[in-house]
Amino acid sequence: MSYKSLLTVLTAAETATAPLAQIAALAEEFGAHADALCLGVDRTQTGYYYAGANAMVLQETLARAQEEAEAIQAGAVETLQRAGVPFATDSGVAQIADLGRHVARHARFSDLVVLGKPYGKEKRAEAEPIVESALFEGRAPVLVVPDKGEPLRRPKTVLVAWNESIEAMTAIRRSLPFLTGADLVRIAVIDPPQHGPERSDPGGMLAQMLSRHGVTCEIDVLSKTLTRVSDILNRHAADTAAELIVMGAYGHSRFREAILGGATRNMLEQAAVPVLMAH
Repeated sequence: MSYKSLLTVLTAAETATAPLAQIAALAEEFGAHADALCLGVDRTQTGYYYAGANAMVLQETLARAQEEAEAIQAGAVETLQRAGVPFATDSGVAQIADLGRHVARHARFSDLVVLGKPYGKEKRAEAEPIVESALFEGRAPVLVVPDKGEPLRRPKTVLVAWNESIEAMTAIRRSLPFLTGADLVRIAVIDPPQHGPERSDPGGMLAQMLSRHGVTCEIDVLSKTLTRVSDILNRHAADTAAELIVMGAYGHSRFREAILGGATRNMLEQAAVPVLMAH
């Protein structure tokens, strides 16, 4: 198994550098094709146009979005041509409320979607729904990369967050091209349940499954010494020099995570290394 169809979605030139560098590196490493969807986003609320605005305002907004899309596309073409990998770009304009449909349509036919972190000073309102659309509507694994640092190729050490959930297993299966190429995969189990099929051997069946793919595994049973699971994983990744974190996404509802917080949202905010997520 390998990644052969890669996708990135770009909506701002100032945040395109990291995902473009990452998708180019992976396309070279896996002999894959890189697709860049470059969107100019109309961020004006639809109802605004019915409050007395004339057609010139609408036209100006769409023209600005189109110019932005073309500028993003030009930058993507330059970067991917310089990398010398097979690629294609597409551009268009989308209203922010309709963005998910465009992202999902492309993500559905991709082996891996590469996106920048959706939170930060320069991040725009559409960054978070793009990640969610790729995960939920596109049903694709998403590699979220930090704004700085060297692009990931074949990580030597991978940290897998295992909590026996469907989301975690989906992420693990979708990350097999990385896991099989790693020197070591560390299966992190935080406060394993005292009752259940894995109570006496937490992570054991997963390690057995991965070993049959030729993956070298170690199981790390961790105590929940910090309030947030994401903090424990990030600290353990730093302690073990892990270059990639693999975890399930949105085990709780998106609404609950948006309001109360959760492992997915916190990880997307705090991770210092690339994170591969799937739902």
